[in-house]
Amino acid sequence: MSYNSAKAAFADWGVDTETALGRLADIPISMHCWQGDDVVGFETKTGSSGGGIQATGNHPGRARTPDELRADLEFSYSMIPGKHRLNLHAFYLDTDQTPDRDEIEYSHFAPWVDWAKDQSLGLDFNPTFFAHEKADDNLTLSHPDQGIRDFWIEHGKRSRDIAAQMGAALGTPCVNNIWVPDGYKDTPVDRMAPRQRLENSLDAMMATQHDKAQMLDAVESKLFGIGVEACTVGSHEFYMGYAIRKGTLLCLDMGHFHPTENVADKLSSVALSVDEILLHVSRPMRWDSDHVILLDDAIMQMAQELVSADLLGRTHIGLDFFDATISRTAAWVIGTRNMQKALLRALLAPWDGLKSAENKLDFTSRLVVTEEIKDLPYATVWAEFCDRMGVPCGQSLVSDLNRYQASVAGRN
Repeated sequence: MSYNSAKAAFADWGVDTETALGRLADIPISMHCWQGDDVVGFETKTGSSGGGIQATGNHPGRARTPDELRADLEFSYSMIPGKHRLNLHAFYLDTDQTPDRDEIEYSHFAPWVDWAKDQSLGLDFNPTFFAHEKADDNLTLSHPDQGIRDFWIEHGKRSRDIAAQMGAALGTPCVNNIWVPDGYKDTPVDRMAPRQRLENSLDAMMATQHDKAQMLDAVESKLFGIGVEACTVGSHEFYMGYAIRKGTLLCLDMGHFHPTENVADKLSSVALSVDEILLHVSRPMRWDSDHVILLDDAIMQMAQELVSADLLGRTHIGLDFFDATISRTAAWVIGTRNMQKALLRALLAPWDGLKSAENKLDFTSRLVVTEEIKDLPYATVWAEFCDRMGVPCGQSLVSDLNRYQASVAGRN
């Protein structure tokens, strides 16, 4: 089918494909750096991963240096239509120095900023509260030892400063997302004390105000992780309350809730209480397994809610998955494109008619329309979008992904 025929098919339902393509082109996705090296980072210091973070597999081609990671990212972005962002963790510093986490500075990340400028990318940032000896107890900002808390508070302060300087240098706000692995393997007798310590540490860490045009604070909850099955200090309720009280973004990670929960359903509820949302799109399989996202019901429901509830302007979309059993560049490309495909489908829905039927309690019409539009030629519109953006699709994409993977397969 030609694009003009597809355009006419959508027009029959009152949908303008050109408007949808224009909106899709303006939606940046923040692609996460840690898929490229299996969440290893570039520090010389080591510690347990903490919080249940675990990349499994040993597929050839893992990036071993910042230059290799940037090369892999450049290729991946060249396969993804539109202009996007990079989400960087603090232990991906690029420097010959060996600072501890409480000693990091903007200069340690300047090569990333220079590269982002050259690539016309925005940057987002994350303090790294895991993979360090001072996180081996699975307690950081809520640790009963004041010295350990102070160490991580300083790390958080420096991360916020770095994020703000990144945002200023690139002319776009850098979202600085805070997630800590803090929790207990077995049932604690005192849940209040660690949560009070976490709140006090966050307050101290975020005491300095930054220009929101440069840096935006976000806080992220989690249900549980390996080694913290009984209690997660930074629960959803904890961080939702904190975000409302303090005016931060609230991060909703699709893998950080019970597997039967519909995270898309949370968006409109949360949006009534916080100004902006950070979304981490992932695919949990029975737990926070961080599989590469598919174009499945969960992702399409998320995109539908963002469009239907008019939340795109208030939501920062980021990805969070890591799979070391497959090509890491293919994982980035397929995952990011699937998020875009889901958004395109949502942008091509006849929302006015659907909402009108629902408001009239005409649920039959709502059902009929939602099912019939599933047969519309979305793939043709997607192919047109890729063609306009100068990126491949179909067999051409498969060939390009295989060719690049073969070029990096020799990395040890």
